[in-house]
Amino acid sequence: MSPSYRYLLIGLLLVSACSVPPSRVKLPPAPGGDGRVSQTGIASWYGPGFHGKATASGAIYNQDDMTAAHQTLPLGSKVMVTNMETGRTAEVLVNDRGPFAKGRIIDLSYAAAQAIDMVGPGTALVRVDVLDSPVPLRAIRPTLDYTLQLGSFAQLENAQQLRDRIAKSFDRVTITPLQSKDTTYYRVHLGQFTSRDAAEEMAARVSQAGYSVMIMEK
Repeated sequence: MSPSYRYLLIGLLLVSACSVPPSRVKLPPAPGGDGRVSQTGIASWYGPGFHGKATASGAIYNQDDMTAAHQTLPLGSKVMVTNMETGRTAEVLVNDRGPFAKGRIIDLSYAAAQAIDMVGPGTALVRVDVLDSPVPLRAIRPTLDYTLQLGSFAQLENAQQLRDRIAKSFDRVTITPLQSKDTTYYRVHLGQFTSRDAAEEMAARVSQAGYSVMIMEK
């Protein structure tokens, strides 16, 4: 092989090597295959300011535990959170409600955020895959809805009387049956709200009118 041909061949190999595109981050497969219940969006994390305080489940928040807050997933659900930028994953227990910042789908504990490399950036694009849930799920609701409960009765007539009285001053008053093991309870509800702030504002108005009121998740 002549020296000139050898140099030409080496040059072609170098050009070819430089033209290879950089490798992409390989994401782990989602649990459950095509039938998985999952959600993609922006995750954030919360830490020292909440450490030692009670969560929505009643458990005490520990920033070093692998936990998370989600608006709609049943408390007690286990999910796999995948950082879509790095491929890092973390399995967490949903034991709190949040985040309430617009455009975010899950709030991770400090430990979970550290596990998927998002403590520094503060947020990351993630995929949330449900591994286990206390109740069957077909999909993850993106936001939590609220209603106001003004009473719960074993007798339908009592619920109807309260509904008719409240309906003189407020709109969208309904009766929702709840079947328990031994009996049916008739709950008097008012409205449906897509934010807790809106529900609290209406609850204040209803309370000022002299009615007992509870904010309920739907």
